[in-house]
Amino acid sequence: MMAMTQFSLAQNAVSQEKLNPVVQNFVNEVNNNSQLETMAYELLDGIGPRLIGTPEMLAANEWTANKLKSWDIEASLQQFGTWKGWQRGITHVDMMFPRMKSLSATQLAWSPATKKAVEAEVVILPKVSSKAEFDEWISSVKGKVVLMAQYQKIGRSDDQIKEFATSELYEKLKKEKEQASKEYQNYIKSIGYNNETLPEALEKAGAAGIAISNWTGIMGANRIFEAKTKNIPMFDIELEDYGMLYRMAENGAKPKIRMEMKSKILPEAKSFNTIGMIKGKEKPDEYVILSAHLDSWDGAQGATDNGTGVLTMLEAMRILKKYYPDNKRTIIVGLWGSEEQGLNGSRSFVADHPEIVKGVQAVFNQDNGTGRVVNISGQGFVHAYDYLGKWLNAVPKNIKSQIKTDFPGIPGGGGSDHASFVAAGVPSFGLGSLNWGYFGYTWHTTKDTYDKIIFDEVKSNVILTATLAYMASEDPEFSNREKRAMPLDDKGQVTQWPEVRKAVRDSKDYK
Repeated sequence: MMAMTQFSLAQNAVSQEKLNPVVQNFVNEVNNNSQLETMAYELLDGIGPRLIGTPEMLAANEWTANKLKSWDIEASLQQFGTWKGWQRGITHVDMMFPRMKSLSATQLAWSPATKKAVEAEVVILPKVSSKAEFDEWISSVKGKVVLMAQYQKIGRSDDQIKEFATSELYEKLKKEKEQASKEYQNYIKSIGYNNETLPEALEKAGAAGIAISNWTGIMGANRIFEAKTKNIPMFDIELEDYGMLYRMAENGAKPKIRMEMKSKILPEAKSFNTIGMIKGKEKPDEYVILSAHLDSWDGAQGATDNGTGVLTMLEAMRILKKYYPDNKRTIIVGLWGSEEQGLNGSRSFVADHPEIVKGVQAVFNQDNGTGRVVNISGQGFVHAYDYLGKWLNAVPKNIKSQIKTDFPGIPGGGGSDHASFVAAGVPSFGLGSLNWGYFGYTWHTTKDTYDKIIFDEVKSNVILTATLAYMASEDPEFSNREKRAMPLDDKGQVTQWPEVRKAVRDSKDYK
């Protein structure tokens, strides 16, 4: 009873907080008229994953632009390059021998398709210790599917093992796992290949397909990246089925699978950023940028990477347009393409729009999951505390109190799109979210789906983002860009401010 009373008092205190009237309107709108769930359904269930070069990515560009236009916000698609065209189709993989079983498998991005269903024996890499021995074996893979990834003896998460095992058993299993990983890495080196060149060699030797299992360490979640083959399918099999096939092949059962993959190679596709703009009424040549990448890998829906960031920025733009009609500075939303291949959309924007870059007051970027924002760094700008701290003071206390700040901080050299602007000397801030299992469970995995979104947390991020944008727009002063003195590295050398890097604008240049 006491706990409930204290909770009620805390909630009442929040409701009694005296906020800036514009910020209060943001809070009321988000709490009473949120569009987040509707937009999430349309983007994630309707369009789905947004791999660069696919029709779905173009559909997402068009959907975001149309959504902005529906709120009377100027919006356009800005081309920054081209990418190899591809579209995912069905992936059917079934074990046919020694018994029948449908397998959980996903074709890797940009993988070649099968012209028709292919049935083939499954083999594992040989137990050899030199490149010469391996090269002698490799001709035997002709017409077969090769299991290329490390075999995982135990398919339980480290947390679960730690919870239930004795301390002695936990340490034993932990050491065995570390040793197995080390042995696999040493094995790949010993045969003279790496994860890039081995698929090429197997394909050249006539393999019918290559299977991996890129397990995250959490039950049920595998990461899906790109294929390394040009003519044969490369695909991921979930840990449980992969392990079964591996043991069968190792024990001489000669398992056979039937695989059918109907992806499509399409013509070269144009790559776009979606750009929305609310022109400033007093300082139209100064800018506040709301930033999130629209593209994703395509093992699932790209819900927390980075659907939630996109939803946050769209909803913030909607309520800014509705409740802040006399914005002093121009407010831009940048929904970037090809972030997953190296921040290409945002790097292109920085290169293509020097007139905007020189007038940027601040960039606010969100790109790490569904959780409430708990970390903001000054990104190495000496006076970031003076203006960012002032803007944060307008944020409702129940949101602001969750955030740990670090001033002046260290400039981000990569990882997300604010780094593209930081490198150019623009005050740009990543709104770092609470983990919610992001890196282990949803980041680039088969489980990054709508149901992983915690909408109450995203609502808080919308209020935070809209408030920061409002305060940055209203600030009578232009933000100071002075950079900090950089610290020494491990070797005693002064670290350097991140360099502006060229975007990869064509998939032919993508490594």
